[in-house]
Amino acid sequence: MSVSRRTVLATAVGATAAGASSAQTARAADGPAPAATVRTLRAAADYAVEKIGAVAPGVTAFPVGTKFEKWVYSQNGDWVGGFWPGTLWMAYLHSGDETFRGLALDSAGRLAPRRYDTGTHDLGFLFYPSWVTAWRLTGEDGWLTGAVRAADSLIQRYNPRGRFIRAWGALNDPHNAGRIIIDTMMNLDLLAFASRRTGDEKYLDVAREHATTAQRVFPRPDGSIPHAYDFDPDTGAPIGPATVQGYSPASCWSRGQSWGIYGFTTMYRRTGNRQFLATARRLADFALGALSGDHVPVWDYRAPQQPYDVKDASAGAIMACGLLDLSAATGAPEYRRAALRVLTALCETCLTRNSSRADAVVARCTRNRPAEDGIEISLPYADYYLLEGILRVLRPQDVDRAIDLSMP
Repeated sequence: MSVSRRTVLATAVGATAAGASSAQTARAADGPAPAATVRTLRAAADYAVEKIGAVAPGVTAFPVGTKFEKWVYSQNGDWVGGFWPGTLWMAYLHSGDETFRGLALDSAGRLAPRRYDTGTHDLGFLFYPSWVTAWRLTGEDGWLTGAVRAADSLIQRYNPRGRFIRAWGALNDPHNAGRIIIDTMMNLDLLAFASRRTGDEKYLDVAREHATTAQRVFPRPDGSIPHAYDFDPDTGAPIGPATVQGYSPASCWSRGQSWGIYGFTTMYRRTGNRQFLATARRLADFALGALSGDHVPVWDYRAPQQPYDVKDASAGAIMACGLLDLSAATGAPEYRRAALRVLTALCETCLTRNSSRADAVVARCTRNRPAEDGIEISLPYADYYLLEGILRVLRPQDVDRAIDLSMP
């Protein structure tokens, strides 16, 4: 694939039915990054686009992780299917190469059957970086209709007694019927999008109720959070914290902490509820205090071997995006500075530059340490969020057109 380095013109990606986002998108806290940081981020984005361009022609399904540095695929997308088309969209924004646009549309289209999937809470992960972005960058109504249909499927998982969206399991399966996980905070923006586009507040109402419940039960006094929380599904009564991917119910799984930072900040942006913003700040302050000197998160901030345990670069990429959002929302430049430190560390120490066989851009990720599943591998969401974070710095207006960074 030949990748041009021209600037992506507004007419190419901005003249869509989405229109312009709020003029408040970039606030004073989002000022210019230091020149050396810009050079590092641009070099990493260039490397990512080159790598994606070389690998993409051979990708016919959805990457879920790597084995011996090569992508392993899911045909239906599992929970991560939106990240490959999302990564192609980010490559398109950085390069302006129409080939990436075509590949992104083709990949997103393969997710069409999942619009009707009521068996997962991950429809936001599946459809926001793929179908919502496709609609925002093309204006084609089929993408909008499909994304709203996915939101219809997602709200069927809402439990009105406990005021939460069930994480796992089919609707008629009693196992895990009362379990919520912090990851769901990232799926709520699909519901906010559906309300904005249809004018029907039912979607945002569900998102707001779930976020309020999560805000009540997840954060500890120090700002750390568990991975999961259980309720009695019949009465909605709280049972207590739990975990699957963290070290223990009392520990702090770093990727979950990052989901929380990003997710609560997003819910502030969509609702204007400053309690969500305050929660995001509490979570961010804990995570930044827990980072070791290399600025790459360990897989669990309270695992016994931390800070010398295995890393999870994906947690860093997600956190950096959330911190950039948080800086813009609060006007606090320290969050932006921290995000730039994390992004720089990922670009300098976690890319696959030294491997001639690697399919992915980001290395040093950990999927599920307790299950010994995917230790120090590459993960598709790490590639996506690294590029999103870099382009939030280098091309904020283009990213805004793709995913909507508007503030209340």
